[in-house]
Amino acid sequence: MSFSSDPNGLGGMLGGLQQQMESMKAEAASAQVTGQAGGGLVQVVANGGMEILSVRIADDALVDREILEDMVTAAVNDALRQAQAVMGQQVAQMMGGLPPGMF
Repeated sequence: MSFSSDPNGLGGMLGGLQQQMESMKAEAASAQVTGQAGGGLVQVVANGGMEILSVRIADDALVDREILEDMVTAAVNDALRQAQAVMGQQVAQMMGGLPPGMF
């Protein structure tokens, strides 16, 4: 039995999948989410590439250093959870056509 090079076979499928993954990464990187803590006193903007883009701290949050540090940590974690969710949704959409166990 011999295997021939078939551009419409597995190689073609993998090329298309790789192209979809690159497109998905670019789309996720451009998606922005906002994490919050302290009822919005601290806001952190992240993208789907798991990068923190900005941090905003309201004047009212500057009262206690330890509480502010906790709020910044909570807001960053909230933003990163949302960014992961965005990426997960895109992966699920892309993989939706594959049989279970293939990813």
